[in-house]
Amino acid sequence: MKKSIKPIMFLITTLLVVSLVGCAGTPTTAPATTEAPTEAPTEAPTEEPTEAPTEAPTEEKVTVRYAHWNLGTEEENNIQRQLIQAYMDLHPNVTIELVDMSDPNGVGWEALLTGYAAKGELPDVFAANNVPLYHSNGWLADVTDLVANDPDWEYIPQALKDAFTYSGRVLGIPAGQFIMGYFVNQDLYEAANLTAPEYGVSVDEFLEVSKQLTDIEKGVLGLDEKFPIMGWYPSTVDSNLGWYSFDGTKMNYNSAAFKEAVAVTEEMIPYTWQGLTDEQKANFKSQGPWELFLNQEVGAKWDASWNFVTWGNQATFNWDFIGIPGGNQAIVFDAMAISQTAPNLEEAYNFAKWMTFSIDGYKKQVELCQAAGTAPNLPVAITDETLELFKTVIDKPGVNKALENLDNSLLESLGKVVPGYIQARWEGKPGIDIGENKDVTIGWIFDNVGTGQFKYEDYSAQLEEFANQILADAAEQIAK
Repeated sequence: MKKSIKPIMFLITTLLVVSLVGCAGTPTTAPATTEAPTEAPTEAPTEEPTEAPTEAPTEEKVTVRYAHWNLGTEEENNIQRQLIQAYMDLHPNVTIELVDMSDPNGVGWEALLTGYAAKGELPDVFAANNVPLYHSNGWLADVTDLVANDPDWEYIPQALKDAFTYSGRVLGIPAGQFIMGYFVNQDLYEAANLTAPEYGVSVDEFLEVSKQLTDIEKGVLGLDEKFPIMGWYPSTVDSNLGWYSFDGTKMNYNSAAFKEAVAVTEEMIPYTWQGLTDEQKANFKSQGPWELFLNQEVGAKWDASWNFVTWGNQATFNWDFIGIPGGNQAIVFDAMAISQTAPNLEEAYNFAKWMTFSIDGYKKQVELCQAAGTAPNLPVAITDETLELFKTVIDKPGVNKALENLDNSLLESLGKVVPGYIQARWEGKPGIDIGENKDVTIGWIFDNVGTGQFKYEDYSAQLEEFANQILADAAEQIAK
């Protein structure tokens, strides 16, 4: 069943960075006179006329300090670095200075940013892992007015725009999007005299064919892993629920839909890697679930579009994307932040846009990728033109259907934008002991569903109450 767009956040509207407007060309020099006089002057001028300038006025020099984890090394000169250089070529008055984010001590991205902020040197534009944290730290620029006047902004899927809007303020921009869902090895189903599932397949049909395909003695599984099911399944039962039962305000861990998701996860474990004994794993070439797809040992693998290039180059079989059963998909997104301390907010925004959702920036990315023999990311701003450019690399029926349906997507990357979500989904400790495992986290509970150590329904109400108090407290804090 096709789902309507999931309400990412009633209390938050999201955050990430935008970027660039167009080429800032050299202004044309005005001519000294606009047209010849119709009659000769009756007397010569008493002063020599002022000559028009021979050069355009010099534009203000601007430096934008930039931090990202995807820049590789100067010697590698990857596509991201080439995009940066292309921006400076288009805007010779702008210098992009790369901030050193090396982390030899392993303190993490947030700690590195905090260190720069403490010195008054926060990057002007930076990759964002935790927008609510940056907002509470007072780091983020409000770019609401800038995006309101940006024609490219309207082509971003609404779910993504909503994700970066907080109480009507846009505090960041989407830096990339990837469709996530099930990818299928069509040849494997055909070899088993089964019909390979396609985008829009019903939940029941998908689960049943996954069971039918599984043949452990021959080293074939129906599904790669159990874990994604609890993420996507609740939305197929209740269209008001998004990823992992989030409804835009709270988690619904005690709902009938989520309990059903847990039950289906337990039911499908025998058809996944997690259901194999060590003895059964000997029937497989793969050393872990991440190898199953390319080894042709699984029918359906949960993954995302960042692997398009790998599979396009390495897969020796026919494959397609079917997303979430029922005709949907999840979106994984990256975020970009613009610092409120940026000396020139508009220039920082323009650059951030170029690196993220700019239509012109995407055209350049495609050009650079083609020259390098690689593939571009999925465009953030979805137009006929950007989709056609993307299809020059990947043109699969299921992928194309998903791209036509992005506004209905489940947002998977909630931890980047929803206040309190990381604690409410993974790190929070609701005061539960399971056998010898004391004071376990919420994430531990979900990871161990189906292991026989506990019955989920014994703790579901406690989990929901605990998680939603975290979310409520975090939402109140960020609204201040």
